[in-house]
Amino acid sequence: MSGGVQHVIAGAVDGAGEQPVYAALAEAFVAEGVDHHFLLMGHGQMLWAIAMDKLPGMRSIDARHEHCAVAEAIGYHFATGKVGVASVTCGPGFTQTMTALTSAAQARVPLVILAADSPLNQRWYNQSVDQAALARATGSHFIAAHSPALMRDYVQEAFYTAHFERRPVVLSIPYDLLKLSISTQKPYIPSTTLLPQVGPMPPNPADIDRLAERLRTAQRPILLAGRGAVRSGAGPAIEALADTTGALLATSLPARGLFDRSSFSVGVAGGFASQVAVQCFAEADMVVAIGASLTHYTVDGGGLFPNAFTAQIDENPLGMRHGRQAADIYVRGDAALAAQALMDHLKGGTAARFRSDELARRIVETPPDATPYEVEPGLLDPREVVKEIDRVIPKDWDIVSGTGHSSYFYTHLRDRRPEQFHVLREFGAIGSSLAMAIGVAAVRNNGKVLLLDGDGGLMMHIQELESIQRQGIRLVICALNDGGFGAEIHKLRKIGVDEKMATFGRPDFAAIGKGFGLDVATVDGPGQIERAFAQYDPEGRSAIWDVHISTRVSSPRGRKQPN
Repeated sequence: MSGGVQHVIAGAVDGAGEQPVYAALAEAFVAEGVDHHFLLMGHGQMLWAIAMDKLPGMRSIDARHEHCAVAEAIGYHFATGKVGVASVTCGPGFTQTMTALTSAAQARVPLVILAADSPLNQRWYNQSVDQAALARATGSHFIAAHSPALMRDYVQEAFYTAHFERRPVVLSIPYDLLKLSISTQKPYIPSTTLLPQVGPMPPNPADIDRLAERLRTAQRPILLAGRGAVRSGAGPAIEALADTTGALLATSLPARGLFDRSSFSVGVAGGFASQVAVQCFAEADMVVAIGASLTHYTVDGGGLFPNAFTAQIDENPLGMRHGRQAADIYVRGDAALAAQALMDHLKGGTAARFRSDELARRIVETPPDATPYEVEPGLLDPREVVKEIDRVIPKDWDIVSGTGHSSYFYTHLRDRRPEQFHVLREFGAIGSSLAMAIGVAAVRNNGKVLLLDGDGGLMMHIQELESIQRQGIRLVICALNDGGFGAEIHKLRKIGVDEKMATFGRPDFAAIGKGFGLDVATVDGPGQIERAFAQYDPEGRSAIWDVHISTRVSSPRGRKQPN
């Protein structure tokens, strides 16, 4: 093994003979621009993983669970925009990744997962499983790398597919093939050289004319931007269009924060919307979705803007989304170019009468949710906790948002760029956010990452605190600790059923964190977030804050009748 590893260090990508497959593949990954590799090492992929780690500029982050290795790669993508890379061994090592792969596929996260497979030239192996069927069931692309001569071509295909289709790719290699030698006479051609290099797509003028005429007569329009608008850099153009037309601004959850500096941004649309946003959408007579796919959550099951005429601007508009008609009319094109084209048409003004000084005041002064609750002594209202976090944590920090009942509250942090607010909700799975935060923190490497998550999600993979401390990964973990699964607690109460099965007592995160070697703080009173932050050193150890919150405070979603 050591000879092979030494060979891969000396060998060049354009080759001058033969290399072990594992060494040639490691160099191909680096040629694709890979600089971080997340893994749980096993027998199947260990030679490749060691070869990767020996290459200049590579940082390997090992997880204590395979699910977490993949979720860390998701966090890496969110922080960098690049393809995330993880590796696992065959059989049970691969089956452990199913939830993370499904989450990535549904969120259209480009990943390449090198998954060892059982030996090709062995009649029986106790860890054999149909990895192709499992991968495809998650929505991932699957490559069965069974030809030694094509090994580097498989890598190229994996990265090309991940880039172009925006989905996870499982590169499955029988581990006995990794030990063979292959020719590296020909230079490796990175997939990025094969991706079509094209400019942004301009909208069809006739489609713009039609949409402009509808927008010109709208009395209460809202422009709703999504992740596509963020990727295209369309924020300034959309904001200028809103100012020209008198429209209000809103975003989907992944684009939250894009318009926070505007006096007429109502924030997030959908089930996580503020009280003011819900009222404004109910009054809207036109909603223009720009780079937003109008998912079930963005339109709150179809009930958010029942009286609005809907238009969608997207490079690939869909007629149906999550079982509902997506829009009434469509414009295919780049978000920024379409916004500019509409503004050119509408410079003469519109009939909109939505904006007012009174509305601007309400947007600033009205809390996202002002429902009164009486909180028990020694416990905190999560809404007040989030307000203090927003005041204390600098605006240039990365925020990783967990999933669950409390996620409504920290959605409403203000004046934070969408590129630095990382959320994975498409599959509705808790338990991935700690690993995602590790991926973000590893690539940022500045200690300025805050994870906000509930106790239920954190406890699913609490072992990763050990890998954080051992590998010098720096972040703050804020555990909103309500002693149970908050979403289920509130749903059960709503239908009058005892919630005992959804409660398990408050984990002592201060004791847990201390045991793993982290700095800790227990937060059970006002002002203690500020004190904990003052004691945190971004150049030192990671910290975990155990924040005791009341289960009496329900989010607006928690107050709805469960399906």
